[in-house]
Amino acid sequence: MTIQEKLLKHLRNIPDFPKPGIQFKDITPVLNNPELFRETMDELAAKAGVLNPTRIAAIESRGFIFGSILADRLGLGFVPIRKPGKLPYKTYRAEYLLEYGTDGIEMHIDAVGKEDRVLLVDDVLATGGTISAAVDLVRQAGAEIAGILFLVELSFLGGRSKVGSIPCVSLISL
Repeated sequence: MTIQEKLLKHLRNIPDFPKPGIQFKDITPVLNNPELFRETMDELAAKAGVLNPTRIAAIESRGFIFGSILADRLGLGFVPIRKPGKLPYKTYRAEYLLEYGTDGIEMHIDAVGKEDRVLLVDDVLATGGTISAAVDLVRQAGAEIAGILFLVELSFLGGRSKVGSIPCVSLISL
């Protein structure tokens, strides 16, 4: 069985979460299976390595799970991208639309620099609002985007179109 087949078998759909009409993709069964989680991280690390990043930046909160492990495996620094008001130092801020509202994210102004190639990591690519805001944060800091990495892509929502020509990799596409 391929990693993609295993992941599909372990993803759980939660209807009407966090709002009516939204079909939430729950990754916790993947996280709770040590063998599958390790295999998933192996696959993500292989895909991340070929993009030659110098930093890993991940989006709160599920992206932290994958991004921090990737940073450790690749020997790179980890940059948290968080909801507004959660980081203690000066930040860049970007706002975006969700499929069910609006939100914002922030990153410390000294987290990355002009010499960095940043790999952005998150669990799910949906409409692309969050990841396009993360791209904006990294560019505000003057860094280059090495690529974007997801566990799951909901391709029917067209989120990939919001990142243009940036290399975008997902382990599974629905």
